[in-house]
Amino acid sequence: MSVKLGVFAMPVHPPEKSFRAVLDENTEKVVLADQLGYQEFYMGEHHTTQLEKVSNPLIFFASIADKTKNIRLGSGVLNLPQTHPMAVASNVALLDQVTNGRFILGVGPGSLVTDLEAFGDVPIDVRGRMVFESIDMVTKIWTTPPPFELKGEFWNVKLKDKLIPEYGVGSPPLPKQLPHPPVAFTMVAPKSYSGRVAGRNNWIPISANFVNKRLLAGHWESYAEGCEDVGRKPDPSVWRVCRCVLVTESDGEADDYLADPDSAVGYYYKFFRHIAVAGRGTLGMLKPDLDKSDEETTNKDIVDAQVISGSPKRVLEQLRALREEIGDFGTLVMTSYDWDRPDMWKRSMRLLASEVAPKL
Repeated sequence: MSVKLGVFAMPVHPPEKSFRAVLDENTEKVVLADQLGYQEFYMGEHHTTQLEKVSNPLIFFASIADKTKNIRLGSGVLNLPQTHPMAVASNVALLDQVTNGRFILGVGPGSLVTDLEAFGDVPIDVRGRMVFESIDMVTKIWTTPPPFELKGEFWNVKLKDKLIPEYGVGSPPLPKQLPHPPVAFTMVAPKSYSGRVAGRNNWIPISANFVNKRLLAGHWESYAEGCEDVGRKPDPSVWRVCRCVLVTESDGEADDYLADPDSAVGYYYKFFRHIAVAGRGTLGMLKPDLDKSDEETTNKDIVDAQVISGSPKRVLEQLRALREEIGDFGTLVMTSYDWDRPDMWKRSMRLLASEVAPKL
């Protein structure tokens, strides 16, 4: 069986690009992906940046739901520490109904430094606990008929004393997918703890696009260990691997484009270099060569290591080599960059779907 395809959009665009242009471009991407047979499209959540103007993936997906037919739409991710679990449960239930059961609930702790500052600079270990408490409460809200009272370290949800059953007052809206939409968790760190939790809970494991490929095998090992913790055999077909992919008609076309430091790809990694240092104090997860210092590691080094590019033949060879290195996975999720060259990027999506994926 050939690998499935998805798209991940943060979405990063030059800050000067108008809000309307960003919305139109990303709408076109989702519609094109649906037409080409891509199975999934993920959209991020960030609130304090002109670089990523789509602050709420739920609102964005609701706005384009009737423009698509089959593609599943996923949050990549909802930053659960920033929203009360009751609001998450009711808003996601509404979107799942609007999309006729096509939503994937990707969740995480948040990572953009200015978002974290705006929402109170909660330490990462606390945010992690908040994520797990929140998703536990959200799923219980969907699966527990009132009356109930959920008490946690960070939130309480009570629907018990003021119910009006004959009018349905006190009963939260339920999603189309029962008992609830699939939950997905993104893995970033080597030997990711979140991967192990995902395995224990039968959540979808997604390896982040911006980490070096040397970390990917550890992601799967963590997920597999989590499955084994609860006596379930790990299934590689559920693993989503996000990678940066550019398919062009010739190898030279891709090489020439990526040689430009001001291309959309070059811009993306300049930005991520700042994010990695600001958030983690190191380029570690981006660096292709750990023996090089951060200062010695150039943006070109990172682009050369991260981006799978070239003709369909070369891209297929690189993806086969990746599978040999990290093991089988079920869905290749390509990174969505700014369409600085719209025709090239649209053709890349088409070539990946028609010339590469069927042979992988």
